[in-house]
Parts: sequence; C-alpha cells; structure tokens
Amino acid sequence: MPTPPTLDYVAGLSRSTLDEANETSYMKGVVKGLSREVVERISREKNEPDWMREHRLKSLEVFLSKPLPTWGPDLSGLNFDEIIYYAKPGEVSNAHSWEDVPEEIKRTFEKLGIPEAERKYLAGAGAQYESNNVYHKLKEEYSKLGVIFEDMDTALQDYPELVKEYFMKCVPMHDHKFAALHGAVWSGGTFIYIPEGVNVERPLQAYFRMNAASMGQFEHTLIIVEKGASGNYIEGCSAAKYETPSIHAGLVEVFVKDGARFRYSSVENWSRNTYNLNTKRAIVDRDGIMEWVGGNMGSGCTMLYPCTILRGAGAHADHLGIAFANAGQVQDTGAKVIHAAPRTTSTVIMKSISKGGGRSVYRGLLKILKGAKGAKAQVKCDALLLDEFSINDTIPDMQVAENDVSIGHEATVGKISQTQLFYLMSRGLSEDEAMAMIVNGFIEPIVKAMPLEYAVEMNRLIELEMEALGAVG
Repeated sequence: MPTPPTLDYVAGLSRSTLDEANETSYMKGVVKGLSREVVERISREKNEPDWMREHRLKSLEVFLSKPLPTWGPDLSGLNFDEIIYYAKPGEVSNAHSWEDVPEEIKRTFEKLGIPEAERKYLAGAGAQYESNNVYHKLKEEYSKLGVIFEDMDTALQDYPELVKEYFMKCVPMHDHKFAALHGAVWSGGTFIYIPEGVNVERPLQAYFRMNAASMGQFEHTLIIVEKGASGNYIEGCSAAKYETPSIHAGLVEVFVKDGARFRYSSVENWSRNTYNLNTKRAIVDRDGIMEWVGGNMGSGCTMLYPCTILRGAGAHADHLGIAFANAGQVQDTGAKVIHAAPRTTSTVIMKSISKGGGRSVYRGLLKILKGAKGAKAQVKCDALLLDEFSINDTIPDMQVAENDVSIGHEATVGKISQTQLFYLMSRGLSEDEAMAMIVNGFIEPIVKAMPLEYAVEMNRLIELEMEALGAVG
C-alpha cells in the first residue's frame, strides 16, 4: 500500500495529545444528574422558543420511561446521576474569527489541526468544546450561493421555521432511550442547508471535544440537501481521559432530496472512559445518493449503526466503516439500510480489527419492504484478529418482503497470515512494521474513500492503536 502524504499536525498526533485535558475551573458549581430543572435551564439559557422547550420536556419523560437496551454491550457502568449534561466553557462566544477563540481552547484545537485543515482544505469549519460551539465560519463564496453552515443553537434563532420542520423528524424521541435523552439535553452541533442545484465542492467540517470529567456531549447535526445539490461533511470527535465515565449521545439527521448527493465522513476517537452511544440516520428521496464513511476507535464502549432510509425510487446508499477494538474495548458497530421504494440500491462494506482482547461486533440490518421491486443490496463485513485473545462477532439481520430483489452477503474472519509476515520480514521489515502494513492494506478500501486529511489521520490513529500494547498483542 502506498504511504499516504503526511500533514504536519497529523504526524505529530499522539495519544497524549488526544487524552490531555485543559484546566476546568469553569466546572465549579456545575450540577451532576438529569432533572426537569436542568432541562429547563438549558432551554432558558439558550433563549429557545416554547416549542423546543416542550420538546425537551417531553423527551425527558420518554427517556425516564424507557429501559436501557438489554442487547449489545454492557451499559451497567453508566450512572446517569453522575453525568454532567450541560456545561459552558467559561464566557466563550461563537467566534467567526479564530483569533477570538480563548487561548487555551484555541491551543487544544490547534494541536488537533483544526485551523490548518480549514485554511488548506475546507469550505467551512466549526468547533465545539463541552456543550457550546466556540467557533464557526463558512467561506464567503458559499454563503453567496445561499449555503447555510451554522451551529445548531444559532440556526434555531436565525432559521426557527426551517429547524422546526426537520428537527428530530428523521430520528424521533420515541426511537430509543438515547434518542430521548438527546432530545432532552441536546446542545450545540451543526446545521447545514444546501439550496437546490448548489454543489459545495470542498468539505465542511466540525470537531467536537469533551474536556471535563464525567461530561456528557449531545450535539445535534441537521443537514438538508435540496434537489440536485451536493455536499461533503467531515466530523472529528475526541475527549480527554479520566477514570470516571463520560457519555456521548449525539444525533445526526440528513435529508437528501431528489437527485441530490451527500457524503458524511467521521472519525470518532473518544477516550477509553467514554460511552459512545451515537445515532445517525438519513432519508433519501428519488435518485438521491447518501454515503457514510466512518472510523470508530478510542471509546471503551461504542454502539453506533448509521441508518439510511431509501424513500424514493432509484435512491442509493453506501456505508463504509472501520472499527478498531483494543484491550478493554467493545466496538459494537454496523449499518442499517431500509429499502422502501423500487430500484433502490445499497452497498455496505465494514472492516473490524480486534487486538489485545478487544471485542468488535458487526450488527447490521437490511430491510426490503413490500413494493421495493428491483432493489439490490450487497453487504460485506471482514474481521481481522491480531491475537488469540480477541473476539469478533457478526450479527446480520435481513428482512425481505419482496421477491424481485437481488441480495448478497459475505462475512469473513481471519488472522494475520504467517506467510505474509514472513514475506514482508524477509524484505527487511520488522515484525511490527510488517503487521502494520498488513493492517493498512486491510483497511485501505475505507481509508481511500475519506478526504485526504482524514485518511492520513485515520492511518495515524491506527498506528497509535497498534503501538498501544505492541503490535502483536
């Protein structure tokens, strides 16, 4: 596999850069636990309209009434009474100039490469720290075309009717317990609106950072792509490392209209003490295309299954993902595709790596509804075990209610080939270098679909995971 080009900020990326926390004096007096008072305070401080306040309170009721999932990873270590659901990092404002971001926060994002990536590659960038956005900017050439790229709090104030029309219509509060939790305490996030026929050629990016202990982050991402429009959004996430659990329960909603196209790329690299319980879903209309590209690592427990509902005839979905489970980690990830119209097509390609006793799970749903004639779907999930202690599970669910369809499913689990290792080591590579090269080749189909800077970052993060306990486990 060719060596990807390097970016200075990625080359210098280390586990300490990701795990290191800033001082948290702004957390003094912050209340832990979830209550009606906390929910009302969030809404009041954000000066939200009455309908959003009522939505939050109803979501709280639904959250309290629903049990924890009994399937999947063990969530018993998550104590909702010990989580901080809302915290402002001092008197920060949503700056439109990088120079106006507070110095300590700015240094954190500079270590992660945010301003450099914006200057070189991006149409716009946003940064969230704890519960609030600290920076957001769209290049003027796109704002002149009517593109909207704002944080969600600003969008609710400036475009209230547009937000109300789409907010949690793709993922309703009753969907599951963590969707309800999100509906009650969401804060910050990203709002993107691309007008009909507009092509945003360069990516838009947002980066979400948790800094304090026992923190919860609940950003909401709402993306609307009108007829014939196209765009590309990339998202990064990380958190400082602590001994106490944190929770990430963000929510992503994407609406792809007739003939539109959108790609959503993300690298989620939360710290080991984080429960990553994220929800992502898209609705795609006639001849629209939705692409999900994702990498999951870092968190102690992940439950994430991006979903596409192919609502219009001829709609298409691509799901590409990598999950890396190291010691003490459970990466329970996958994809859901629902074919609800004729001639819809989908491809799911998932790669998982387990090392040091980690557990990776592919959990997928492919559902073809009655009337989705001519639907075509292909699912391929490959797992690589780097030692004899690690675990990989594949749990596919296929529900087909139509006869005139074409479906393929392929799953493989393998170990590092001793023949491959011997061959590479005979060419002068060390065992660790040979192992890393094989892993890079394994994940290449996913990485090459990412924007350049995220492809390089993904390779570097994989290197860090390989180094964590020694490449051989």
